[in-house]
Amino acid sequence: MTNAISTRALTKHYEGVQALTDLTLDVPAGSVYGFLGPNGAGKTTALKVLAGLARATSGSATINGIPVSAAGLHRSQLGYLAQDPRFYGWMTGRETLRYVARFRPSDSEREQRITKLLERVGIADAGDRPTSTYSGGMRQRLGIAQALVGRPAVILLDEPVSALDPIGRKHVLELMQELKGETTVFYSTHILDDVQRVSDHVAILDHGRLVKAAPTEVLLASFTHNMLRVVVAGATSETEGALRTLPGVTAATLASREGDASTYEVTTVEGAGADVQRAITRLAVDTGLTLISNAAETLDLETVFLRLIDQKEVAA
Repeated sequence: MTNAISTRALTKHYEGVQALTDLTLDVPAGSVYGFLGPNGAGKTTALKVLAGLARATSGSATINGIPVSAAGLHRSQLGYLAQDPRFYGWMTGRETLRYVARFRPSDSEREQRITKLLERVGIADAGDRPTSTYSGGMRQRLGIAQALVGRPAVILLDEPVSALDPIGRKHVLELMQELKGETTVFYSTHILDDVQRVSDHVAILDHGRLVKAAPTEVLLASFTHNMLRVVVAGATSETEGALRTLPGVTAATLASREGDASTYEVTTVEGAGADVQRAITRLAVDTGLTLISNAAETLDLETVFLRLIDQKEVAA
């Protein structure tokens, strides 16, 4: 698979601040790629460098194979949405899209595309109103439309759902999913549930450095690999030790207890999960335990994100 975005040791230093350090990242063409990190992690800086709005201190990047440089040739491949989009208030939404489209090669379908984009982002009814009358959420939707107006190979979205209410957020997330394969969507956000819903790849940034980059499902699986979550009723002080002695088990820890239900996290050797699950079932029968759950552990992206950030902080 070709890469729509590639960076190599991309670094940005402002006076007194190292905003981005040695970012090396490949974004597959046609993907929806979530770019995550705490506030101040360097996400917006990275997007601005890729968009050509800030110049890297060192390192390199390409957009659709075209080097990111002061000449700005890579911008022909890009659509960009700033975190807090602003438009000329006297222009209507439709006029704004026409204005942006003027910077792209002319084509006979431009007006039809503008109308379809206004419909696609859900502001067709307001398309002929001045943008000064738009709410923050409407400006955000118009911003996505202007990022798409030139049919770019890549769109960079900085916090695209930050100003939206739940309905608007849902609409934009659905739109991002629709765009998969049509263009490459590279977007920053701190709403981790959204990333897990729509992104097939994810990169995590902290203090300007890349912590992890992987396909979303691979990342989640790497934290639950060879782990079982076992819930039983009627556990005794000997249950934890009995779980540890089962063939194929490398660790067993009591994670929580609520009423009569005890939850254990059980780690197995590679490929032994199914055998261990059967052994746990037999143990429950033999020791009079009520087996409530005996399944592979699943973690959400927020939990994985926090674990990665915590590990990085400890390592530092």
